[in-house]
Amino acid sequence: MKNHFSQEMASLKKNIQQVAELVDTQLEFAIRAMQTGNMELCKFVRSRDREIDAYDNLIQAQCENILALFQPVAGDLRFVMAALMINNQLERCGDIAVNIVQRVQKTVDNRKLLEEIGLLQLGEEARGMARDAIEAFINNNLELAEAIRARDDQVDDHCRAIFDTLIARMQAQSEWIEPGAHFIVLSRHLERLADHATNIAEEVIFLIEARIVAHQGDQKGRLPLNKPPRSNRAEESAAAGNNP
Repeated sequence: MKNHFSQEMASLKKNIQQVAELVDTQLEFAIRAMQTGNMELCKFVRSRDREIDAYDNLIQAQCENILALFQPVAGDLRFVMAALMINNQLERCGDIAVNIVQRVQKTVDNRKLLEEIGLLQLGEEARGMARDAIEAFINNNLELAEAIRARDDQVDDHCRAIFDTLIARMQAQSEWIEPGAHFIVLSRHLERLADHATNIAEEVIFLIEARIVAHQGDQKGRLPLNKPPRSNRAEESAAAGNNP
């Protein structure tokens, strides 16, 4: 049983690393297509999306089987939980790669405007976050994962600035309306890519340190200790001076 468990965990690790590398390549080609307007790259990215979907189904099934058959604990349990979450984020990153090339195909005649309004720079920033998140996961790099979380706000600020620029130009020049609409959607895809990279980084931190950092605010990873609300009967009893 122990050998079987070890084999299943090794297979899961291998598959999650393979899909991470595949998604990383997809994102690289998608951003390159955005920079160059290369339609062959667009077709290539779209053709490989089903492979990522197949990995998604496989890894989800593997995680469910391991949880059901072996009831892992401690670090092994954290890895399976993190693998489930990271797999989901990677699949969404793969979808975003396809979404990016679809917008590239629709804006190929306005490609020079991408650099003018800062979308190419935004693409590099989001792509860099995703690349580093995947590297942090594959290499268990805690420092890199922590740094990624700090970069998310920069991407959000950049995206808002692009949005404001596009709205102003669309209001001033009607010929900007159609490409501007596509550029706004493209900027949202890039912003979401950065969000998914941040989510992966947070799962890496959880995997390495057993520390929850998602949505933590100032809680330092501690779970909330709020008591459940009292029932009406308990409230009535308390109001009458009796302890529930």
